[in-house]
Amino acid sequence: MSIETFLLEIENRKKREIESLEKDLGEKKAKLQKEMNHTVKEIQERFANEARVKAEREHSRIIEAAKLQAKKIIFDAINSNMQSAFNVIKQEIETYAKSPQYKKALETMVDTSKKKLGKTIVVHCREEDKTILKDLGVTTGKSIKTLGGIIAENKEGTKELDLTFEELLRTHEDQIKNFLSERM
Repeated sequence: MSIETFLLEIENRKKREIESLEKDLGEKKAKLQKEMNHTVKEIQERFANEARVKAEREHSRIIEAAKLQAKKIIFDAINSNMQSAFNVIKQEIETYAKSPQYKKALETMVDTSKKKLGKTIVVHCREEDKTILKDLGVTTGKSIKTLGGIIAENKEGTKELDLTFEELLRTHEDQIKNFLSERM
């Protein structure tokens, strides 16, 4: 074998090995590109799902916050209307306490107090009601600040019955609110 043939043989083997290496490199490169594309696609899908879930959560949070705010606004409006209605009721009670029918209401309160506390009672009332109560033959006690009505106690002072308009409003507040709610 001559040197030229030998060199040619080495040259051909080198070319084949380079071609083989290039082929392997191309296959590995294609495989890596495919894996990279697959991994990128998985990551994109995962982040898209996470973004969608976070967006849905945020959407739900915003909707619930808005619903809560709307309920608060409605609740505040109802309370404002209720307070306004109670103020009107108190004004009407003040007007009623100046009317002739108020004397009959005081008589009924005294009768109720005597039934619950005994025949001998002491009645605490507004200063302007003392004359009416004395005409009814009732012992009056100290003056109280009220829209109207009485606070009666037995002669021993151990039992008390509060029939002031404020107390009657307070004890029947739920019924009044229900009544007003139905009308609003």
